[in-house]
Amino acid sequence: MTLIKTGILNGIAVAIKMLTLLGINKVLAVYVGPSGYAALGQFQNAVQMITAFAGGAINTGVTKYTAEYREDLIAQRRLWGTAGTIALCGSLLAALVIAISNEALADWFLNDRKLGGVFLWFSVSLVFFSFNTLFMAVINGKKEIVTYVLANISGSIFSLVVTSVMTASFGLYGALIALAVYQSFAFFVTLYLCCKTPWFKCSYFFSGIDKSIAFNLIKYVAMALTSAACVPVSHILVRDYLGETFGWQAAGYWEAMWRLSAAYLMLITTTLSVYYLPRLSELQEASEIKSEIVQGYRIILPIAAICALIIYLLRDFIIATLFTTDFAPMRDLFAWQMFGDTLKIGGWILAYLMLGKAMMRLFIFSEVFFAASFVFFTWVLTKLYGLQGVAIAHAVNYLIYWLVMAFFIWRKLLDQQSCDKDESIDFK
Repeated sequence: MTLIKTGILNGIAVAIKMLTLLGINKVLAVYVGPSGYAALGQFQNAVQMITAFAGGAINTGVTKYTAEYREDLIAQRRLWGTAGTIALCGSLLAALVIAISNEALADWFLNDRKLGGVFLWFSVSLVFFSFNTLFMAVINGKKEIVTYVLANISGSIFSLVVTSVMTASFGLYGALIALAVYQSFAFFVTLYLCCKTPWFKCSYFFSGIDKSIAFNLIKYVAMALTSAACVPVSHILVRDYLGETFGWQAAGYWEAMWRLSAAYLMLITTTLSVYYLPRLSELQEASEIKSEIVQGYRIILPIAAICALIIYLLRDFIIATLFTTDFAPMRDLFAWQMFGDTLKIGGWILAYLMLGKAMMRLFIFSEVFFAASFVFFTWVLTKLYGLQGVAIAHAVNYLIYWLVMAFFIWRKLLDQQSCDKDESIDFK
C-alpha cells in the first residue's frame, strides 16, 4: 500500500481521534481547569513509563519483525508467542507492584496520596492495556490497515465516552481513572477484529519464549525503555519547573498547548508509524530507502507546515472553542510551538529509520541527549523570555535534533549508496 493510500485510510481514524481528543480537551477544560491539566499530564507520563516497563517496550520490534517475516508464518508465530509471554508476565508483575505501592506512586507523580485509587484502577486494567497495544503492533506489521483503522476508531470512541462520563461525574479524579482504564475497553474490540482475520489465533500469543526472537527484540526493548524513561521524565521535570516558577496554572497552559500539538500532528505521526516503520523494515537498498524518505519530505513536511500555520492563525478561535477563557494566556505559546512542531516532523521523517533498522546506539544517544537538552533549554530560555521560553525551547531542541538526524542518517544512506548496490545495508 502506498504512502498516500495509507495516509488516506489512516486519516479517517485520525480525523475521528482528533475530534474525540478535541472533545475531551473541552470537557477537561470545563471540569478540571489549567491546574487539572498539569495533573493529567503527570499521570499520563507515569502511564507511559509503566506500560513500557510492563511489556510495551517490545511493540515497535513486534511491528518491525512481523513485517520483516511477512513470508515466514512460522517465524511470525514464534515472534508473537515470545511477545505475548513477555507482555503477560511483565504486565502481571507491574500490576502487582503498582497495587502495592499505589499511594507512594500517587504522592510521587501527583503530589497527593489520596489519589492512590487511580493507580489501583490502572493496575487492574494493565494486562488489557498491554495486549491491546501488542495486538495493534501486530496488525500494523501485517499491514492490515482497515483493521488498524477500525481498532483505532473504537479506541477513540471509548476514550471520549469514558472520559466525558467520568470527568463530568467525578471531576479530576474521574478524568484520571478514565485515562487509566479506557484502553481496557478498547482491547475487547481489538481482540474481536483480530479474531475475524485468517492469521490470528489467541494460542499464537502464549506459546512461550523463543530465545533467538527474544534476542532480536532486545534492541527494541533497550530503545523503548530509554524513550519511556527519558521523554516522560523530561516532561515531568519541565512541568514541575514551570509549576514552581510560574505557578501550576502556567504549567497547565503548557500542558494544554502540548496536547493540542499532539492532536493535530496525529495524522502525520500515525502515518509515519503505520506506513514508514513496516516499509523501512522491508527495504534493504539504500536507494529505495532514500526514495521513501524524499517522498516523505515532499508530502508529509508541507502538510505539517500548513497545519501548523492554520493552527497559529486560528489560535484565538481554538482557545475559545476548545478550551475556556481561563486558558487565554497560552496564546503566547502558539508561534514557537507550531514552528517547533514542523521541525519535529522534519526530524522524525529521518528518525524513523533508526526504528526500522534497529539503530540502537544512535537512538539511545538521541533520546537521552535531547530529553536533557529540552529541560536545559527550558530552564535557560524561560529565564530570558518567561513562560514563552518553554515553547522556544521546543523549537530550538527540534532544530538541533533535525540537524543531528540529517548528519548521521543521511550521510549513512549516501555512503551506502555509493558502495556496492547489491549489498544489504548494514545499519549498526
